[in-house]
Amino acid sequence: MLTLFSICFGVVLFFIGLYIRFPYFRHDCVYILKLLKVSSRRKEFRKKKPFYTILDCFLDTVKRQPDKPFIVFEGLVHSYEDIDRQSNRVAWTLRTQARLREGDTVALFVANEPCFVWLWLGLCKLGCAVSLLNCNIRSRSLLHCFSCCDASVLIASGDLKDPVVEVLPTLREQNVSVFILSKECDAEGMEALSDKMANASDKPVPPAFRSNVTMGSPALYIYTSGTTGLPKAGLVTHDKVWSPSVFLLLAGVTSDDVIYTPLPLYHGAGLLIGVCGAIERGITVVLRRKFSTSQFWDDCRKYNVTVIQYIGETLRYLCNSPKKFSDREHRVRLAIGNGLRADVWSNFRSRFGELDIKEFYAASDGNISFMNYPGKIGAIGRVNFFHKRLFPYGLIKFDSEREEPVRDSNGLCIATPQGEAGLLVSKITRIAPFLGYAGNPEQTENKKLHDVFQKGDLYLNSGDLLMIDQDNFIYFQDRIGETFRWKGENVATTEVEDVLTELHFIENATVYGVRMPGHEGRIGMATVTIKAGREFHCSETFTHVANNLPSYAQPRFIRIKSSLEVTGTFKHMKVNLVADGFNPSAIQDPLYVLNEKEHCYDQMTMNYYKSINSGEVHL
Repeated sequence: MLTLFSICFGVVLFFIGLYIRFPYFRHDCVYILKLLKVSSRRKEFRKKKPFYTILDCFLDTVKRQPDKPFIVFEGLVHSYEDIDRQSNRVAWTLRTQARLREGDTVALFVANEPCFVWLWLGLCKLGCAVSLLNCNIRSRSLLHCFSCCDASVLIASGDLKDPVVEVLPTLREQNVSVFILSKECDAEGMEALSDKMANASDKPVPPAFRSNVTMGSPALYIYTSGTTGLPKAGLVTHDKVWSPSVFLLLAGVTSDDVIYTPLPLYHGAGLLIGVCGAIERGITVVLRRKFSTSQFWDDCRKYNVTVIQYIGETLRYLCNSPKKFSDREHRVRLAIGNGLRADVWSNFRSRFGELDIKEFYAASDGNISFMNYPGKIGAIGRVNFFHKRLFPYGLIKFDSEREEPVRDSNGLCIATPQGEAGLLVSKITRIAPFLGYAGNPEQTENKKLHDVFQKGDLYLNSGDLLMIDQDNFIYFQDRIGETFRWKGENVATTEVEDVLTELHFIENATVYGVRMPGHEGRIGMATVTIKAGREFHCSETFTHVANNLPSYAQPRFIRIKSSLEVTGTFKHMKVNLVADGFNPSAIQDPLYVLNEKEHCYDQMTMNYYKSINSGEVHL
């Protein structure tokens, strides 16, 4: 008996010691098992003839649970079978009206609504690739994005008719078939589609229509956000669709969950992680036309939502909303997304309940992703031996002034040590390919890095600066181009933004570098919005900035705007702000300059601006 007790006691001590020495060992093991499961399934999909696509998974789900709600939208419920039949109507209509065939590309200019899903699935049934156009683009940008993928057909929402009419002459010159989702249309060169789909057959579409689709066939074109220029069309093959589609599985979503998706479907997070992930799990999607702070929790309660998708800014909006007694009255147990700042993370859980937050890192045009599966606040992922074996990557030193990696005397890149920010590079391999940008071979080549860790290797330049701490957690630091150099030091814009938004009167902040006459590098500038009912405090801002940032990182200029321009995924648009600079004659908004002598921010004047340009004032 004593021997048995000693053995049990020894085992307990062993596991206690294991936990103290390796506190995340259990999390690592569980995640590795999930990765093995996903890897095994994807190998099976690749072996199947024909290749097993997300469409095949959808059709299998329809057979297994035809009556289960798939899309819930504005009070209307669409079952898996409903969506299947609607997508059949789409396929038969477009095969007849647009003469679409396998291999054609169709551009969708459609907002968040159920027809987006059945249009996409119907086009998949025809073997067509789908180009997902951002609903906010107009004119030149709209034509640019449409032309990237050699699409022959454009399908637009009824409420997007006007921007399509604006570019219609050019589309007609290119012999593009243009359809509008309405029952009638009086614009010449544009056909109504809704009435035709309503009258079409809903019989199953023969698999022969897509018999030549392979794992390497184009499935989607998803565009970069365009924060630094015109969007680029990232190619997503049918094989690559599966990578984000398993994020929900890795995050712990089960077949009993209901997921809330207020994110735009024209981006990867909404369509691939949200809708495709729901298909893979066989669950219900509560779809919203646009994110709404006031309706978010009401929707979650009304539809018994258990999983929410987020982008960091959306959770910040929720935290900044007026507090209510019902803040914790919901069934949400899991949040999955990216871009969540550490302070918002803590505030969100403190106010709305101890939700499990699965922050991840991924890009639709990238070839690697991370997931913060232990839930460490502020981290985007964790170094995992098995994951790194499957998808080799590293962090390398980067010269932000020259905007290129630092190389040693042998011409190879230099790895950064733990605790130091470095450029993420991921090896381009057979299972982690870089598919490039449609119609843009130059930008495709610019993303590749040769001779990184050894001669002849090939890596993808992510454009992101990350940092790995002593516990092997990975943290996002900044985007290349958004990190600037001033007085010989690198300034991380996200760090400065975090400091500014700690001030009780600042609602939001975006930080960037602007050129200074006669100076190397770029000087820091911030554009901020002020909370309702508050005012900008010049002295308090100076004190806070001086106490929390080194002198080279302190924003020398602060511009106050009523709102900040953002992309569809709430990323700040900095191009116009950088172009405006700090010239008071070009800026109608309140503009302040840091005054170190007076320990405050002073109103910027034209005379002071001229003194800076003439060199009389040194910053």
